Amino acid sequence: MKALCGIDEAGRGPLAGPLVIAGVVLENRVEGLADSKKLSEARREKLYDLIVASSRCHIVLFEHWQIDAEGISACLRDGLEQIKSSLQGYAYLYDGNTSFGVAQIETMVKADAKIAEVSAASIVAKVTRDRIMNEHALLYPEYRFDKHKGYGTKAHIEAMRRYGRCAIHRKSFWVKQLDEPTLF
Repeated sequence: MKALCGIDEAGRGPLAGPLVIAGVVLENRVEGLADSKKLSEARREKLYDLIVASSRCHIVLFEHWQIDAEGISACLRDGLEQIKSSLQGYAYLYDGNTSFGVAQIETMVKADAKIAEVSAASIVAKVTRDRIMNEHALLYPEYRFDKHKGYGTKAHIEAMRRYGRCAIHRKSFWVKQLDEPTLF
């Protein structure tokens, strides 16, 4: 039986910042794994270091401009292909209900809460993305990216209303509350 490569992403739906996809093959057991959204930031950070030390992993990042140019689905498909190419010879399980047409990738809804390798991928993707958004918060303090990580919270939409879009906002993501014309 082949070892499992768990795959998950962070940043599919935000209005700003990158999409991060992680593939993780655990070589040693890591205690305390769970869906990254169910863990505190401090716990995710600790687990991240344990996961990286106990696994083979590959991280794929798509910047906001790539998402605008290619579309989110194409980026997800390309990311899955890159993970398969980098981590060869495993069984692949992606969290969700579609493999975006990529062969030999199985899917499972809520796999990030059920399967250790996918939980680990969820944590690696989220911590990687959160760290990037914390750096962007220093460059664009008025948007408070350190608080909402680019998701469409009330505070983020209000900042966009007040300051417009900054360089890391996704232009192809329409924000209904801003009553914007189509940007793309």
